[in-house]
Amino acid sequence: MSTRTYQVRTYGCQMNVHDSERLSGLLEDAGYVRAPEGADGADVVVFNTCAVRENADNRLYGNLGQLVPKKAARPGMQIAVGGCLAQKDRDTIVKRAPWVDVVFGTHNIGQLPVLLERARIADEAQVEIVESLETFPSTLPSRRESAYAAWVAISVGCNNTCTFCIVPALRGKEKDRRPGDILAEVEALVAEGVIEVTLLGQNVNAYGSDIGDREAFGELLRATGAVAGLERVRFTSPHPRDFTDDVIAAMAETPNVMHQLHMPLQSGSDRVLKAMRRSYRQDRYLGIIEKVRAAMPDAAITTDIIVGFPGETEADFEQTLHVVREARFAQAFTFQYSKRPGTPAAEMDGQIPKAVVQERYERLVALQEEISWQENKKQVGRTLEVLVAEGEGRKDDATRRLSGRAPDNRLVHFERPAEPVRPGDMVTVEVTYAAPHHLLAERPALAVRRTRAGDAWERRNATPAQRPAGVMLGLPTIGAPAPAPAVDGCGVC
Repeated sequence: MSTRTYQVRTYGCQMNVHDSERLSGLLEDAGYVRAPEGADGADVVVFNTCAVRENADNRLYGNLGQLVPKKAARPGMQIAVGGCLAQKDRDTIVKRAPWVDVVFGTHNIGQLPVLLERARIADEAQVEIVESLETFPSTLPSRRESAYAAWVAISVGCNNTCTFCIVPALRGKEKDRRPGDILAEVEALVAEGVIEVTLLGQNVNAYGSDIGDREAFGELLRATGAVAGLERVRFTSPHPRDFTDDVIAAMAETPNVMHQLHMPLQSGSDRVLKAMRRSYRQDRYLGIIEKVRAAMPDAAITTDIIVGFPGETEADFEQTLHVVREARFAQAFTFQYSKRPGTPAAEMDGQIPKAVVQERYERLVALQEEISWQENKKQVGRTLEVLVAEGEGRKDDATRRLSGRAPDNRLVHFERPAEPVRPGDMVTVEVTYAAPHHLLAERPALAVRRTRAGDAWERRNATPAQRPAGVMLGLPTIGAPAPAPAVDGCGVC
């Protein structure tokens, strides 16, 4: 029997990206191999779905429909659907797409290989959705997309009740991992060559809520930063409600915790924040930013903003613009509100006309573009050590440049050094030009530092291998793995 191939198609937030690495690891542990890049199909196609958008199901069924002729032409081909939309729609999926073989939820991704085998033997669809977490995802096998950077989930689920977000209903209440398990995973990753980790949670700085310890996350940051050989620690995404002075102190005092913060705002209006059930107000949010900048003047702060939430008035929107001007975000990921079936906001009065939402959205984007450019211009002349990334610069081949991330996570394109460098190596450059979304270093590199991470990348690529299939986030990437912000409240709040 020939080796069966697989393909995982990922949609949504960074938690889905993390889950997809586990799905790939599970399949490879079961004997499957990843289909080559550009291959027209695979023996098993897995959709790891997101339910955050109003038309998420339409996109899914459209993609599933495209596989009908391929499945008919490929005996034994199987299709599996998992993730948040599977958790939400359950039996609906096989009713609308009876050619799907397996449907599994967010809490039982570890069952995928077994469900595929059951479907093959029984010759009928297997639908298995459980209501609570069976196995913490980080205990499952993994096929990481990066040799030099890694996600480390510290919790799953969310205890918040934001009216625009369906994530708590689909991923459940927050469950925290034991600190010892987290640190053991970090140490194992570092032993493999990883030099950057991103601590991941639906509401990452609520870590410790299981035991009522409000300083648990700050303690975890310090402990992670103490792991020998780990050069960069990031986390995403914190909630303003749980952002303590101790976390700021941990960021400032721990040398390898990066001075970068992605903290969702969602709205600058106290009235809208209340309607969203966001448990902070404008003053609290701006106060956190003021404290972060006092402790770390070089910190780069990014955010998420929703435009056109039900009932948002022009005055409310002006308050959002006010916070953007005051906060001076390095980047803001802005979204037009769209209904999520099953959320309280979908049933609220005062749904905003599309034309009004679009006009506000364009004003917000224009303001943030101006601020992003101004803030990036302040980087010109600075000397930065850049972690060389793989696949960050879409035009790198044409420009003969390389790309990577500065400590504060800004994207830097730089001239290719005379000596060979690999993804995972560090290159010291001087910034010569700034654009709203990236920096340029157009002079020769000042230094190149070969790293264990570069060695790991070289080992991984010593034999021909398939490149990562990519993640369909629909967002600018923010690192490798990208500590991507939430997609309209999906994944992080």
